[in-house]
Formats: sequence, C-alpha cells, structure tokens
Amino acid sequence: DNDEFVVYYQPKVRLSDGMVCGLEALLRWERPGHGLITPSAFIPAMEECGLIVRVGNWVIDTVCRQIGEWMRSPLGKVEVSVNVAQRQFVESDVAAHVALAVARNGIPAELLELELTEGSLMTNTERTLASLQRLKQQGVKISIDDFGTGYSSLAYLRRFPIDKLKIDIAFIRDVAATPDAAAIALAIIRLAQSLKLEVIAEGVETSAQLAFLRRHGCGQMQGYYFSA
Repeated sequence: DNDEFVVYYQPKVRLSDGMVCGLEALLRWERPGHGLITPSAFIPAMEECGLIVRVGNWVIDTVCRQIGEWMRSPLGKVEVSVNVAQRQFVESDVAAHVALAVARNGIPAELLELELTEGSLMTNTERTLASLQRLKQQGVKISIDDFGTGYSSLAYLRRFPIDKLKIDIAFIRDVAATPDAAAIALAIIRLAQSLKLEVIAEGVETSAQLAFLRRHGCGQMQGYYFSA
C-alpha cells in the first residue's frame, strides 16, 4: 500500500559463451527508517499472515510490466524468472493472473518463467498440476528452485511440465572442495541432461565453482561471482 517494495534483477549467465541469457526477479523491502530488508526477514511473516499471495501477484505484475518496457526499448526481449510461493497455487488462480498480466503488458508468455520449490509441487498436487499445465499452454516456462533439498519423489519430474532445474546453493558452495557435494551436483546435471531439461547453478561465487560447472556441462549460472 505504501509502495515500499522494489524488485532487483540478478543476471543468469550462459556458460557456453558468457552471455547474459535471462534474469531472476528478487523482491526487497525498502522499509522507512530501516533501509533495505532482505526476503528472509519478511517472507515468512507474509506467508504466516496470508499476504504472500497478494505480494506474489504484485511481483508478477511488476515483472511483466518491466519485461514490456525492456521489450519496447533498444534492450529487446529479456526472459525473467519469478519465485512463486506454495500458497499462491493453493489459494489463488496463478494461471489466470499470469494470463492477465501478460496480456495487459503485451508481452510473449515465453519471456516469463515461474520458479517453484519441490515442496510446492507436492502440496495439493492435482490443483498444482492443473495450474502448471495451463501455464505451459500459455507458453510460460517452469523451473524447480533449490533442487535436491526437498523430500519429494523423482517421479514428479516426469509428471509435471518442467523446463529447468536449479541446483541448490548448498551443493554449489562446496562443489570444488567436497567430493559429496561435487557428486550430487554432477548427478543433477546428468539427470537434467537425460531428461532434456535446462540446468542452472545458483549461488556461484568463485572461479573454482565456475570451472567445475563449465567442465561438466552445466548450462547456466547465477551468483555473486558474476553479479549480485
């Protein structure tokens, strides 16, 4: 209501040529008298009190408007991903809201990507599956965020219309130093390749991590090594 939220955009980089190939929208709160508040401090509170659906829809609207502005500027088409909370699928019609936001801003739905956690997929499964199928029919891309940290069955990778997997930062952080982390990251990369899914590493901060990911055929990366 007070227009205190702001969206930042973190680049995603294609490892084959080092080019920026997309962005992830990151929500921040410019709280008067406190400065910039990170999501870990306010997202749980919004989820508890039910505001997450309203704010989540605001982020989708904001991102679609920004995509439209970029598309009609010299910059051109930019693909942007948005995190979608579990409650948005349970308590609202995400597909309908996305359709309206895309149409209102005159953008191709293919430029919008929604990121879900494994937990989101496994909650109210039939409703979530139906929403994702409608989103895919529109052309929206779907990615699984923080992959490898959930408790769900790998069977959902075949059942749900998924385009991308994002390797969780917990595995990337130790990928150049710990054999176990390296083995898990490599397994996720191979799994994604076998299923014809794009694979993205998040939280890349060092040249050693980058070298490992490039050596093993990871498609994209994002993280402080390239840009905060």
